[in-house]
Amino acid sequence: MRAAVAAPEPQTMRCLEIRGGTEAVEQSLDLPGLQAFIYSRPHGGDARGGDVHYVSVCGGGATVRAVVADVSGHGDSVAEFSGVLRALVRKHIARHDQTSLVEALNREFGARAELSRFATAVVATFLPGSHRLTVSNAAHPRPLYYKADPGEWMILAPETAAAAGANLPLGVLDDAPYEQFAVTMAPGDVVVLYTDALTEAADPSGLMLGESGLLEMARHLDPSEARRLGPGLLEAARLFRDGRPAEDDETLVVLRHDGTGTRFPGPLQFPLVMAKMFGLVRV
Repeated sequence: MRAAVAAPEPQTMRCLEIRGGTEAVEQSLDLPGLQAFIYSRPHGGDARGGDVHYVSVCGGGATVRAVVADVSGHGDSVAEFSGVLRALVRKHIARHDQTSLVEALNREFGARAELSRFATAVVATFLPGSHRLTVSNAAHPRPLYYKADPGEWMILAPETAAAAGANLPLGVLDDAPYEQFAVTMAPGDVVVLYTDALTEAADPSGLMLGESGLLEMARHLDPSEARRLGPGLLEAARLFRDGRPAEDDETLVVLRHDGTGTRFPGPLQFPLVMAKMFGLVRV
């Protein structure tokens, strides 16, 4: 397995905390039940891009949610719409029901975009108490999944085909239905969310990496730490491009189950949690 330079030491996320946006970022996070690595770079060094990423801790530390979305296009022309989607994700990210979250994003983004833009998105909700991961995918690149036992990488997808007309990109059809499926994560299991800049990476001859190529790259990396696996995948994709920068906004979120469970706020954190709940402190 190929070693990689690790991202900075993880920062701990507390109850009722949200991180993310559309700007460039590279960080490691310590979440209830999960190690996380977050990377996002707008195309061409722009201040903001078309990719949206968010991670939240809700419900007294009993729920972790990650969202990765990609608004069609890149650069300044799409920044307005990614900003709209960013605000909508932040508005709805604490919804208990994941399907209603995706439906709200679709309906409200569609009302703002008026068919001038659409967005793909993947939403993942992890319950550290039950180790359950629920995934909704709105026409987004399918996540990679590593099962520590038996030590295999695979594509994370439902066992049955989606119903006709379901799981469309956000903003295409107001009343589009969205489905979800769930897996139980074991300690050491890993989920990788990403945008299509990775699968559409091309070598000097023009050959695209594709989903199967990205999966094969993951098989040659050490999955034992999210903050090493993430940079390793990004570096492997860069080498595949012969060192050339990505041709689109590039976002990667790695979630590794660390074997721990729900992390309830302690006595010293409780006053801050209450202040957030009553709107005295911005979440």
